[in-house]
Amino acid sequence: MMRIGFLVNDVATEEGKFTTSRLGHTAVNCGHEVWVMGVGDLAYDPDGMIRARARSVPKAKYGTSDSYTTVLQGKKAIRSRITVDELDVLMLRNVPSDDYLSRPWAATTASEFARTAMRHGVIVLSDPTGLSQASSKMYFQLFPEEVRPKTLITRDRDDIKHFAHEQGKIVIKPLQGSGGASVFLVRPEDIPNLNQMIDAVSRDGFVIAQEFLPAAEQGDMRLFVMNGRPLSVKRKYAAFRRVRSGGDMRSNIHAGGTKAAAEIDQTALRIAEIVRPKLVQDGMFLVGLDIVGDKLMEINVFSPGGLGSAQQFEKVNFSAHVIEAIERKVQYMQYYGRNFDNVEMCTL
Repeated sequence: MMRIGFLVNDVATEEGKFTTSRLGHTAVNCGHEVWVMGVGDLAYDPDGMIRARARSVPKAKYGTSDSYTTVLQGKKAIRSRITVDELDVLMLRNVPSDDYLSRPWAATTASEFARTAMRHGVIVLSDPTGLSQASSKMYFQLFPEEVRPKTLITRDRDDIKHFAHEQGKIVIKPLQGSGGASVFLVRPEDIPNLNQMIDAVSRDGFVIAQEFLPAAEQGDMRLFVMNGRPLSVKRKYAAFRRVRSGGDMRSNIHAGGTKAAAEIDQTALRIAEIVRPKLVQDGMFLVGLDIVGDKLMEINVFSPGGLGSAQQFEKVNFSAHVIEAIERKVQYMQYYGRNFDNVEMCTL
């Protein structure tokens, strides 16, 4: 049995369909001790230990991740102030950009506390130093140009207008933020209104301007990568497609897109192979690659969602394979007396 903690933005806002809930549900059914805590539940105590007000569920077999989550958030939940340093694994499943505006103090807290807890041998997935570097979309620009759309990041209107004229069709979005908010498609006929679009995007900081990828008309595909390799079971890949809805250029599910089965071809596998060295170097355990045509639109290292969608289409319990991978890491740490570099452990 292992002791595993999941750190989320807020326990109260978790849903049974979320990938984190699916992982927690699977771990509980495997007989593990599972604790869930929010960023605001963390504390650094005078004895130098990291503790948290956390929740668990009574030992039982839960039929679905929904029933598990209902108990976790209800009166039957076990509530305790746990010592995070004594966990075998702490999985960081919070999304800093969700706190960027409403709770700016929470945006960097998780990785800072996790880095401190790591001193005592708890495995932190993904590595908190790597996640700190990835807290801005600027992180995406550190991957090879081969797999990225042409990109400009600036607050200068003239730079963006010049880029729009040069490319013909671009997408602009905020450097901070997620979920398809404030994302605009700029066509040549839209350039007279570009100032208003820039104002809407730049009020929260820098603007990302990217070349428009024609393949985006068909939506995008999310491919999960675990331990630096595409997550697959018996040649079935943890992946699904997100298809645009109507005239909305965003394919995010909560922006109105729909889901469909994905076909993983050599192009997608080539992209995964190109980004693999940096994901391994940065200690990224479970990552979502958002692929459009032969390019990456985004690399989601914070709480990538959709594992349930991949399971739905491929009929494979990918959550179980993620938990099995974590179990192996705990065994490795036991063999080596909890004395192993966290970055390397993240992708072993």
